[in-house]
Amino acid sequence: MKKHLIFDLDGTLIDSAPSILHCFDLAFQSTNTPLKLALGNEVIGPPLMETLKRLSGSEDAAVLNALAAAFKSHYDSTGYQQSVVFDGIPAMLQQLKAEGYALYIATNKRWEPTGKIMAYLGWQDFFAGVFALDYFNPALKSKAQMIGRVVEAHGLKIQDCVYIGDRIEDGQAAEANLMDFVLVTWGYAGDVALRQPHWQCCDAVSDLPALIATLSASHLS
Repeated sequence: MKKHLIFDLDGTLIDSAPSILHCFDLAFQSTNTPLKLALGNEVIGPPLMETLKRLSGSEDAAVLNALAAAFKSHYDSTGYQQSVVFDGIPAMLQQLKAEGYALYIATNKRWEPTGKIMAYLGWQDFFAGVFALDYFNPALKSKAQMIGRVVEAHGLKIQDCVYIGDRIEDGQAAEANLMDFVLVTWGYAGDVALRQPHWQCCDAVSDLPALIATLSASHLS
């Protein structure tokens, strides 16, 4: 039976794109760094430094560190408060918790704003654990590693877990850990046609609990 549900954050539980994109824009403006890519939802999701390399077209540490400092200054002070919870998410999380599932977050977002968002939304009681790449010391390099560490830290069994995210990369991270995956399409999913045929797909927040229950039942049969 599936007992442990590990969620991505951006694009899965919250829409943080407008605030993140605004803070990227402010960072590039304040450091007089030209953008090499348009700011769109497709840049949301990867770790900060990886995204800044793509947006700036630069590998220069001084340029990237200045951009990162400017972004963090804007986002960590007020930008994170602009995150919008997708419709139905609190009720869905409450239902899953009431049904006995243990809930976790594993996100590429940095730990500091992640913790602030949890407090701002009053979500601390929903989750048995909240993890980011830089929650660990040294910081992890990939979401696949992070999912593995979440499983290890809580003594979970892979067959009892599901990872739930909105990007193909999330599915690949689950796949690397031999974990079942649900791709949600209300976020930044992009080309869902690229998903693996054995991944589950969920188009509505309200449908997720029933899908998880079906997935659990299929593993019992």
